[in-house]
Parts: sequence; structure tokens; C-alpha cells
Amino acid sequence: MATSIAVASGKGGVGKTSMSVNLSLIFAQMEKRTTLLDADFGMANAHILLGVKPEYFISDTLKGNASISQTLCTGPKGLKFASGGSGLIDMLNLDKKTRYQTIRLFDEIADDTDILVVDVPAGASDSSLAFVAAADAVLVVLVGEPTSFLDAYSLIKAAHLEAGLCNFSVVVNMTQSEAQAKAHYEKFNSIVQKFLEVNLNYVGHLPLSNRLRQSIVTRKPISVDAKDSREYSCFQKIGKNILNSPKNETGGIRFFDQQVVHNKRAG
Repeated sequence: MATSIAVASGKGGVGKTSMSVNLSLIFAQMEKRTTLLDADFGMANAHILLGVKPEYFISDTLKGNASISQTLCTGPKGLKFASGGSGLIDMLNLDKKTRYQTIRLFDEIADDTDILVVDVPAGASDSSLAFVAAADAVLVVLVGEPTSFLDAYSLIKAAHLEAGLCNFSVVVNMTQSEAQAKAHYEKFNSIVQKFLEVNLNYVGHLPLSNRLRQSIVTRKPISVDAKDSREYSCFQKIGKNILNSPKNETGGIRFFDQQVVHNKRAG
């Protein structure tokens, strides 16, 4: 059965999409059949980092103009990619029914997928929380700034209180060292534990890196072109740790719901 991972952040600008893209490529190179969904509908930009140009978007599939298989395009290392589309005003605020339909679209590829990575819109909007709650694992991207701490806390609180999620993995981005990253994590964890009964799991860090910034400018993800780099090693560690992290089990709408997939196969 496929594993779904939501990559989320309390605020924009913390490297969430870069994390989603590079982790997806790490999984693909681990010989996992990996699909990346850019769920930032209307504002999607993961295709820019991947250097691919989708022919169809999720909006096309929802309108019946393309199947989910047609919407998926192939990126580096055989990674499959589905884009929410950019500049699509009608996709900026998805209603509950459309969010449900989007999640169920991926049942069609359940037999061909080992890992689904979902790049979730920043913040704690209804759409963000729906995709976070539908995933098996949640990876929260954090930077060592008060605003990032506050917004990440708000996201975790909303996911816990509204969707019943208890397990969250945390990666600290843009740090000078792993020691600094762990210090940021411990400070954030102490804040969260004062007010919420949730389990946070530190899965790694990424350095403040010119090489990472350059990889974004050149549209050549570091997980493809710099395997001997410190950044690549960090992504590898994060990928392995998130796969081994505690998962959430809730009774709500979920990606690859086993009963729904079974019924579709039987039908």
C-alpha cells in the first residue's frame, strides 16, 4: 500500500516546495515509485524547480478533460508529477467537495505508487488542513525565526484540534549547523509541548546554502546533480527518517483509503 507524506509549513518562504521536490527525487532514487502532487492550487510552482512543463493539471482531471494518468508527467529519475496549476483563479479556494474529489483521484494510481508526496499550501487554510489530514505522515518545515515558530505552531494546533492528528515530523531549514538546527527544534518542541498533546519528531536539517539557491535558479534539483554534496546527504537522511517516523491514523478522508481502493478494484 502506498504511503502518503504531506510537506507543510506555517508560512511561505521557508523552503517547503524545494523540500518536497528534493525529497521526492530522493525517494525515486531509492527505487520507490514516487509521485509528487503540487497541491498549491492556482499558485503551483514545483514544476519550475523540476524543469518540467505539464500538459494537463489537476483542474483538467476534475473537469473530466483528462485522467489522472494523463495529468501525471515524468520528471527526473522517473518521478511522476501532478500540478495543481498556476494562474488558475478558479482553483485558489477549493470547496470541500473538490478537495475530496482531488484526494480520491489518486486511488487510480494506488497499485503503481509506493510514495505520494504532497506539497501542501503554506498556512492553515481549509485546503491545507484537508491535505495534511489525508496523509499518513506530516513533515513540517521550520526555520529559526519567531514568525516561523508561531505559524508552524498554529498549523500543528489546527491539524491536531480539527483533524485529530498527533504525530508530526519536523525539519529545520536554513541553519548554520546541525547543532543550531537541533537547538531550534528543541526550543520549538518545548513551546508546543506546553500547550498541545502531540508527538514531534526531529528528522533532520538543511544548511543555509548557496548551492541550494543556485539549484532553484537553474531548475536543477540538488538531489539529481550534487550527490556528493552535504545538502544531498541531508536530504537522504531526512527521507529515511520520515519513512520511519510515526504515522497518523484517523477516520477521515485519506489518500489511498484501503476500503475505497478495494471497492474500486472489485467494481
